[in-house]
Amino acid sequence: MFLIAVAMTRILLIEDEPRLASLIQRRLEEETDLEVTLAYDGEMGLKLALSQNFELIITDLILPKINGIALCKNLREKFIQIPILMLTALGTTDDKVEGFDAGADDYLVKPFEFRELLARIRALLKRLPKVSEPHSILRYHDIEMDTQSKTVKRADTDIVLTPKEFNLLGLFLQNPERVLSREEIANKVWQTHYDTGTNFIDVYINYLRKKIDKPFDKKLIHTKTGMGFVLKVKG
Repeated sequence: MFLIAVAMTRILLIEDEPRLASLIQRRLEEETDLEVTLAYDGEMGLKLALSQNFELIITDLILPKINGIALCKNLREKFIQIPILMLTALGTTDDKVEGFDAGADDYLVKPFEFRELLARIRALLKRLPKVSEPHSILRYHDIEMDTQSKTVKRADTDIVLTPKEFNLLGLFLQNPERVLSREEIANKVWQTHYDTGTNFIDVYINYLRKKIDKPFDKKLIHTKTGMGFVLKVKG
């Protein structure tokens, strides 16, 4: 399991049957190190997925307000590459193909055994992109990253990052004082091509800045207009 410091791996479960949702949440949190956030309709689920950091989304196909297919399409159109596991009572080939075409990464037909759900979750979490780790310790200025223990400190203050934030900072620490384009960041951290019609790179840069720059006087992540971003001490 990819864990960062004391942070738990966060997943979003979108399920309109409260009893089933609560059962899955309870078992996952009791038997694993996962932290489960619940949403009971597609609209709420989409809002949470767009506003918070999750490492995995589990969604039912048939949901009030926005169904699972529309939710998947909406996230993928915004270039959000969070792994998605779709749960449904509809198990025909056409149903599965529709789910995969919408952007789902895996498909589990109800009813299912908990151990199968757990196996699917573990498999999807293993797909999370990882920063290459040529050294166990990466340092720049007063930031130190331990790539083995997955911990980050700045000025001896512990910084808790999500896996994607950790990978993004790792890329900066491997390339200090070098401008990284959005295209390079998308390729090396998300392992995908950058779509100029989206701003997901800027969103994650902002997440990272709030954690490693905002609490400190000296800012390290700087924007190079028209070029990208650079980790650098100015002045």
